[in-house]
Amino acid sequence: MRKFRPWILAAFASVILSAQATFAAADPLPHTDGVSRVSHPAWSRSANIYEVNVRQYTPEGTFRALEPHLPRLRRMGVDILWIMPINPISKKERKGALGSYYAVSDYHAINPEYGDLADFQHLVKEAHRLGFKVIIDWVANHTGWDNVWVDAHPDWYKRNSRGELEGFHYTDLSDHHEETWADVIGLDYSKPEVRAAMIDAMSYWVKTADIDGFRCDVAWTLPVDFWNAARARLDAIKPMFMLAEADTPQMQTDAFDMTYDWALYHLLIKVARGQADADDLAALYTHPQRRYPEGAYRMTFTSDHDENSWNGTDRELYGDGADAMAVLAATLPGMPLVYSGQEAGLNKRLAFFDRDTIDWRALPREAFYARLLKLKHDHPALASGMTPGNLEIIDVQHRRVFAFRRVLGRDRVTVVVNLSPEAVSVTLPGSAPFHLAGWGWRID
Repeated sequence: MRKFRPWILAAFASVILSAQATFAAADPLPHTDGVSRVSHPAWSRSANIYEVNVRQYTPEGTFRALEPHLPRLRRMGVDILWIMPINPISKKERKGALGSYYAVSDYHAINPEYGDLADFQHLVKEAHRLGFKVIIDWVANHTGWDNVWVDAHPDWYKRNSRGELEGFHYTDLSDHHEETWADVIGLDYSKPEVRAAMIDAMSYWVKTADIDGFRCDVAWTLPVDFWNAARARLDAIKPMFMLAEADTPQMQTDAFDMTYDWALYHLLIKVARGQADADDLAALYTHPQRRYPEGAYRMTFTSDHDENSWNGTDRELYGDGADAMAVLAATLPGMPLVYSGQEAGLNKRLAFFDRDTIDWRALPREAFYARLLKLKHDHPALASGMTPGNLEIIDVQHRRVFAFRRVLGRDRVTVVVNLSPEAVSVTLPGSAPFHLAGWGWRID
């Protein structure tokens, strides 16, 4: 049975997975040159994040229509609102009826579908009044074909060998596939003018709307030194929270508070499909493939706008194991993300280029997410930044059961998750056996 019920561990012996010796001795906490120099805002340490798809959130698809949902999200325990791109969308080479949010036509303007500048400012003020922080999705790598810069500064764009503009080519860091986005064109960051103009545009929204940070689209495609400079300039206006769509450790030395934990995301899908097990989850932390600065945040998630629209719903990706995988994403090291509609049991892939409103008539998973987010708030051990000794993996002698403990000072949170649809009996060191239903869990 899936439940959040405290349970007592009697004389909990420190018996852990054999690989834990490596975990402790080799300091498996990934790092680049030691400790991140990013100054995380104090409020972010026990925070969680929620991605807002404005277009699909309400039938109106506007900032004003979104506002009535804010109290509900705050009661659910949301701290950070990540609002998908707010800028107007290019019409040239547009995909679908409404186009991609990520084909920007003017960095200093508001998408008229959502309202106007006053509406956005009102949304941010109301969010701040309720206790949220607000970050906006920022597309620095490329623009739409009819962005105002194309005519004003044609030399700011990348061109092919014939001197022509062409769709942006890239390799996806998440799964390494090659792709071309025909509706956008790439900016040339070898030009100092491009860097300066982009930082000025980002600064505009901090000054004009009092936002608290940015989620930076395909951040890995731009030079790290650009992001370092941008963070320094923006922090001079007000302390920022910066999320990079990237998993490159260098991004977190000076520029970004948080990057994507794609490795965990892809592994959770494999676990839910029976293609990976507890040993694989343990190895992700005892033998990390990338080394991040101590204290760096990783964003943990089971869905977002890309994954939902292009790869599948929670049901498609995880089957009956969706909630169990969400428990792992919320309690393993990092900051958990909830995507628009997950609390409503979103059962469709939202259209990306057209209107496709989320059905809010029922909220079957809202209480579930509220409990997870409350755990994050109540327990310092679940802090966003992983540090040595914060994660202990517990050996329960069962490859389809994953158990671990998060530790900070005297605060301890122990999580045991059944990674299979069959009921199992579990024995923790120093504890009596207990049963977990298929895909069940217990959290102490």
